[in-house]
Amino acid sequence: MSLALAPVDERVDVEANLPCRKFDPDLWFADSPTELELAKSLCGDCPLRVECLAGAVERAEPWGVWGGEIFERGAVVPRKRPRGRPRKEDVARDAALRVEVEARMAANGLAESRNAVRLAA
Repeated sequence: MSLALAPVDERVDVEANLPCRKFDPDLWFADSPTELELAKSLCGDCPLRVECLAGAVERAEPWGVWGGEIFERGAVVPRKRPRGRPRKEDVARDAALRVEVEARMAANGLAESRNAVRLAA
């Protein structure tokens, strides 16, 4: 078994104030959709966000927040839904968010990895 790691920018101090090291690590693996959205927002300014996301896509992470995206069962999901049947407006919002996730992945050079990760429908 080999671990796929994206190259790390040498200009970034790994011991810097990275959100995943500064806050409770359980936040990135929470069950609550609200906590996962908080973790996603904390990843926004992280200098290792792109590398983190690329590594998670390549490893097909089973769950958690990686590089500002939520992974669930190896797929990138726009947001985690609460239990129960989704409302129609939630389904429409998820479709729009799915397009946004694909655009962000393409902007970060992960479009060629599209076959390596599936977006949950």
